[in-house]
Amino acid sequence: MAGGGPAGAATALALAHSGAEVVLVHPDSAPEWRVGESLAPPARTLLERLGVLDRVATGGHLPCYGNRSAWGRAALTTSDFVRSPYGPGWHLDRRRFDASLREAARDAGVRYRPGSVTGVTRTGNHWRATVSGAEVTASYVVDATGARARLARRIGARLVHTDHLVAITARVPNTGQGGDGSGRFEDGTEHTSLIESTPFGWWYTAPLPSGERVVMAVTDADLVGQAGLRTPDGWWAALGLSRHIGARLPVHARPPERLAVLRAGTSRALPAAGPGWAAVGDAATATDPVAARGITSALATGIAAAGALTANAGGDEDAIRRYAGLVTGVHTEFLHARAAYYRIERRWDTPFWLRRRRLPDHSPLLQAPAGTG
Repeated sequence: MAGGGPAGAATALALAHSGAEVVLVHPDSAPEWRVGESLAPPARTLLERLGVLDRVATGGHLPCYGNRSAWGRAALTTSDFVRSPYGPGWHLDRRRFDASLREAARDAGVRYRPGSVTGVTRTGNHWRATVSGAEVTASYVVDATGARARLARRIGARLVHTDHLVAITARVPNTGQGGDGSGRFEDGTEHTSLIESTPFGWWYTAPLPSGERVVMAVTDADLVGQAGLRTPDGWWAALGLSRHIGARLPVHARPPERLAVLRAGTSRALPAAGPGWAAVGDAATATDPVAARGITSALATGIAAAGALTANAGGDEDAIRRYAGLVTGVHTEFLHARAAYYRIERRWDTPFWLRRRRLPDHSPLLQAPAGTG
């Protein structure tokens, strides 16, 4: 198992529950910044299947009672989780969340090896993986290395992109902490995420358990400079032009000291699985954060891949092919939904929005050859 984020940990945990011997390879140091900071209510069913719902529910994360958006018009619309059959979602402490899933996997018998998979070769029905200089032999390998799909590409899969979206991200002080279950902080700041479209792309913000707020400016990589988002001061000035996002910041807030530029594009591994291997999470299907489905997809593909590998080990020769087809179907469905959502916004004839109007629902624009990275 290469990668111990939500997808890798979920796959390892599901495989361990089926009785498999699993080695989870993950670097000791994890990225400080993550795009995904929220978890939607439907993910509760996946966490319950993995046996970690209580662990997450008591993990110090903030409840998320809904999403608000100014998209296609200046006024806000609300998607309310309070009446959801699943209950609220969460604004996550991502480091704590990811670590709790790995801890659950270890508790289930998964062996943890710090490091990374630097090479893999197929010999008969087995794999030989190089893990930080040591060799590990396995019947199956799983790529959970994220959107670059490093392992899948080594094996021969292609990485297919439909955009080069980036999220220029900062953490800023929030206006308050705590909550009383009403969906609001003590000073009135809501326990909701907020998205607001702009000429260059869109803004996103959500509160964090740390008492900070994550704020992201999302645009195409080649438009960052044109939008003035390269520096903290420029990013802050652009934020000041927003109608709703800036209103969630403290009155005396100052520009952040630094920004993080995160990959946020849509891509997929083609194929997402093959004889003796599978890709999960962003390595299989990475989606635009406008969908707010990254972590949920990571958990779902992890569970599905574990089921396919278990079935294959039991003699079902078609199980892995079916999993690859499932990923293709899910990704294609997302592309249709993404195209429809972006076409709601008709206020600006800027490069970002013109590209989205011209983008076919399911045709890839760009391909990266296998084995590069």
